[in-house]
Amino acid sequence: MMAGAVILSAGLGGCINIAAPEKPIVIELNINIRQEVIYRLAEDAANTIEENPDIF
Repeated sequence: MMAGAVILSAGLGGCINIAAPEKPIVIELNINIRQEVIYRLAEDAANTIEENPDIF
């Protein structure tokens, strides 16, 4: 029984093939940071208006 398992596993050992891809792996991360910048500018503008109400 053990001899059959050894022979079977030895035959399957050559079926695994590891190779590097031909083309490089490309991960595209299109992150839009515009919303965060606008939010910060709006908050900063509101603080400026509150601190200097006479200039507006």
